[in-house]
Amino acid sequence: MIRTPLRPLARILHARATGANPDAIERENLRQRHEVIRDRARGRAQLRLLFLCMCFFSAFTVVGARMGMLAASEPMEPRTAGTGVNIAQGRADIVDRNGRVLATNMLTHALYVQTKDLIDPARVARELAAIFPELDAATLERRFTDGRSFLWVRKVMSPEQMQLVHEIGDPGLLFGPREMRLYPNGQLAAHVLGGASFGAEGVDRAEVIGTAGIEKALDARLRDPAQAGEPLELSLDLTVQATIEEVLATGVRQYEAKGGAVILMDVHTGEIAALASYPAFDPNDRPNPLADPNAEPGDSPLFNRAVQGVYELGSTFKIFAAAQAMELGLVTPDTPINTQSLSVGKKRFSEFDNHNYGPTKTVAEVIELSSNIGTGHIALMIGGERQKPFLKSLGLLDASPVELVEAPGARPLVPKKWPDVVTVTASFGHGMSSSPLNLAAAYATLANGGTKVTPTLLHRAAPMAGPRVVSQQVAADAVMMLRRVVTDGTASMAKMDEYAIAGKTGTADKPKRGGGYYDDKVVNTFASVFPAEAPKYVLIVTLDEPVDRTGPEVRRTAGWTSVPVAAEIVRRTAPLLGLRPAIAPQPLDGLTAVKQ
Repeated sequence: MIRTPLRPLARILHARATGANPDAIERENLRQRHEVIRDRARGRAQLRLLFLCMCFFSAFTVVGARMGMLAASEPMEPRTAGTGVNIAQGRADIVDRNGRVLATNMLTHALYVQTKDLIDPARVARELAAIFPELDAATLERRFTDGRSFLWVRKVMSPEQMQLVHEIGDPGLLFGPREMRLYPNGQLAAHVLGGASFGAEGVDRAEVIGTAGIEKALDARLRDPAQAGEPLELSLDLTVQATIEEVLATGVRQYEAKGGAVILMDVHTGEIAALASYPAFDPNDRPNPLADPNAEPGDSPLFNRAVQGVYELGSTFKIFAAAQAMELGLVTPDTPINTQSLSVGKKRFSEFDNHNYGPTKTVAEVIELSSNIGTGHIALMIGGERQKPFLKSLGLLDASPVELVEAPGARPLVPKKWPDVVTVTASFGHGMSSSPLNLAAAYATLANGGTKVTPTLLHRAAPMAGPRVVSQQVAADAVMMLRRVVTDGTASMAKMDEYAIAGKTGTADKPKRGGGYYDDKVVNTFASVFPAEAPKYVLIVTLDEPVDRTGPEVRRTAGWTSVPVAAEIVRRTAPLLGLRPAIAPQPLDGLTAVKQ
């Protein structure tokens, strides 16, 4: 390294030798050195300024680009960043077809304890037990002092309970805000809604998830943040639903039934205007499943009889045999059918209560009188190879596709083999089981002109565009025959002046668990459509083990139990559905009008 001397000694010595002034040389040298130092400092300052300018330019460029991106993107709700599990909040409301709320969210609080901060655990335990009677003071005190640091006390509290806990005044009692699912109508449409509970939980939030019904079936849609502000619109009509549940509960009590189900469906769109199952429950306080493994599923109020109930639906199936035979060109409504006797192998079939309908009846009369023998002969004309696919095309052999989480598990019970005996028994609804909802869809297919209907609980404006199952003429003839069942047959108690109902009764002996059938227990069904002249709705009423004791003898058939319930439902709900009653001519009470 070469060092530059501070003083130019050679020049100074030369100046002294020649008599020049050495101080001037030193001052000149000092000036030159300062100029070099100043030039270096100026260069460093310029580099620093250039660097700062580049930093500011880069920062403003980034900020400007980010602002441009935000301005060009879709707006999003801000989210709070935090550690731990990301808990989704917000769940869409559920409303009926008219926008009335069926399920919504309510802000509440949870109560938890930081045990290390408790001042007097024994006093806190006593006072909490006084506020919440289901809690035990001794158990609470033991849990407060067993070494754990955190303890949930209540996941949901009312504002009044929260105030009482506040008044205890212990710093170890803490509150966590959260949303809970609220069903403002109580038990109304409980089996459709199902219920909800808490999923992932934190002290300051909790995730609401569906546990049953449509809440669980459409859980992803209801929890989707992008659709949280858009309510889920169901096809149910809240007023009609309330009316049907009231009539069903009254009918179950009046006929001492174990339970019952009602389905009201639009025959063109497949929309379910009402779906009721009795007994019901309150989804705000959903009961626990039955603990007894030997109990029947229907013993629980959680059991949805309309969807999960898989029953032998009896003579309601007879119209399907008649419709298929007409579609195949084998018969017409006026074709005579043998109603005298029917045997398949060693199996001999008989009529209900051993009725004798004579040697022959027309197809229309077979349906009107509900002849087992006549229907069996029609079924044998069709054959099992054609009968089974036809029943499948109506949706009777598969689980219902309706938007309920319970539906896929309610598969019909269908024989593995299909000999002639099954062909006959299936034609009048015995030996195989299906759900009332499947039956509703099948009747809707006949009532709307012959196109298949898929049931739905979601509101849709346009009619269904399903495949054709039978021709329009066959469908019209089938409805005509069902109308005769009401006017002249086994469903005469559904005859009324205001509305024309067409339908078919079905009384099926209830099977035992170990095999065989009960002698005194039945499942009664009335499948109907109205108005008969231009069907718009299908109505299914099913009662489990009903009994009519109003007469001199006990009666258990559908004509005496399910039919009156259905008639009352039509009478009360048809005006709510916008159907105008027929105006019956009024008698003049013996007076004669005289023209002046």
